[in-house]
Amino acid sequence: MARTIHHSTHIEGNNLTMEEAQKIIAGEKPHLEEKRREIQEIINYRNMIKYIEGYQKSEEPDSINEKAILEIQRLIVDRIVPVDEAGRYRTSEFVTTRSSITGEVTFLPPQPEEVTIQMESFLEWLKKESRMTNSIIKAGIIQAELARIHPFTEGNGRTARAVCTLSLYLEGYDFKRFFSLDEYYDRDAVGYYAALGTYQRLGDDLSIWLEYFTQGLAHELLKVKQKILDLSRDQKLKRDLGGQVVLNGRQEYILKYLEDNKYINNSKFRAVFPEVSDDTVLRDLKDMMRKKLVKKQGKTKAAYYVLR
Repeated sequence: MARTIHHSTHIEGNNLTMEEAQKIIAGEKPHLEEKRREIQEIINYRNMIKYIEGYQKSEEPDSINEKAILEIQRLIVDRIVPVDEAGRYRTSEFVTTRSSITGEVTFLPPQPEEVTIQMESFLEWLKKESRMTNSIIKAGIIQAELARIHPFTEGNGRTARAVCTLSLYLEGYDFKRFFSLDEYYDRDAVGYYAALGTYQRLGDDLSIWLEYFTQGLAHELLKVKQKILDLSRDQKLKRDLGGQVVLNGRQEYILKYLEDNKYINNSKFRAVFPEVSDDTVLRDLKDMMRKKLVKKQGKTKAAYYVLR
C-alpha cells in the first residue's frame, strides 16, 4: 500500500519521501506545515484504496460503474479542489502545453460538452463488450481511455491508474497487494508518459501503450514471484537449521546463484563479484559451510561449491 500511494502521488509531483508517506499512512502527523497539500494527497489516496478494498467485498462487484469512478476521483481530490469539482465531470477546457512561451499544445482532451457523452460510451463498453476482452488488456484499455477523456479537473492520472488497478483486482490479479504498477511507472516516468501519449484521440492505435502496460505488469509480477521464492528459501533454511540464519548480502547472492547455476568455483568468482577479492568470497563460503548451507566438492584448483 505504501509503495502504491507514494509512487502514484510522486509521479504527479508530490515530493514527500517514502518514509514520510509511510508515517502519514500509519496515522502520524509529521510537522510539515508547508506541505499540507502533499500530506492531504497521501491521506486521500489511502482512503481511496480502502474504498477499493470495500468495493471488492460488496455483493455484486462484477463490473465497475460510473458511481465507483466518481467516488474514486472524489476521494483522491478531497479537500484539494472545490467541493463542486470533486466527484463530478469537468465543465471547463483542459490543455497541456510544452512551453508557456511557444504555447505548443501537447495534449488536448475532449471538450467539456463531449466528456459526458464519451464517458457514457466508455461505461457502456465496460458493462457489456469488455467482458469478452482479456483481463489484462481490459485493464490497460481502462487506464488509457480514462487518461484520454480526462473527465475531471484534477486527479485524472491517479483516477485512471486506480480504476485500472481495481479492474485487475476484480479479475483475480490481487496477489495480496504485492505488486505496484505505480512504482513501475514512477521509476520510468519518461517511458510511461511517452507510451500513454501515443493514445490521445479516439481512433489512435493502442498497441504501443498496451505493450508498455503488459510489460510493466509482467515486470511487477515477476518481482512477486522472486519475492515468494526468496521467502520460501529462507523458510526452508530456518526449518533445516532449526532457527534464524544470518547472512551478509554476498552470501545471500551466492545462495541465489547456486540455485540458478548449481555450482560456483574460483574461476567464476570474478564474474560473479568483480569488485571483491577471491579471499573474501572464500571466507564467505567457509562461513556458509560452517552453517551447513553449502559443501565443497573436489580438491585444490578443481574444487567447487554446491548447495547442501
